[in-house]
Amino acid sequence: MRRVAQVIGLRPGKAAEYRELHRAVPGPVIDRLRRSHIANYSIHLLGDRLFSYFEYHGDDLAADLALMADDPATREWWRLTAPCQRPVDEAEPGDWWASGEQVFLME
Repeated sequence: MRRVAQVIGLRPGKAAEYRELHRAVPGPVIDRLRRSHIANYSIHLLGDRLFSYFEYHGDDLAADLALMADDPATREWWRLTAPCQRPVDEAEPGDWWASGEQVFLME
């Protein structure tokens, strides 16, 4: 299993919309996440930053993320959520969410 933590900025004035969208994540989006071997996925808000965490139980995260990107329901979901988000300065060129480095784990 691989743990993934990421961060992205929240655009000013978009917190209520982002919360509302996530009160009813479409079933096909959740299904695609599960079929992409993603579990224990959560998103947290602090100030103007969103922090996500998930556990990846597959063998090829890049391939599974590519399948997500090709999924029509997921693309539509991203169309709705993208206007609420902005990449942080720490994001790599071309990345939307920036991945964080794990520096501690208590099991």
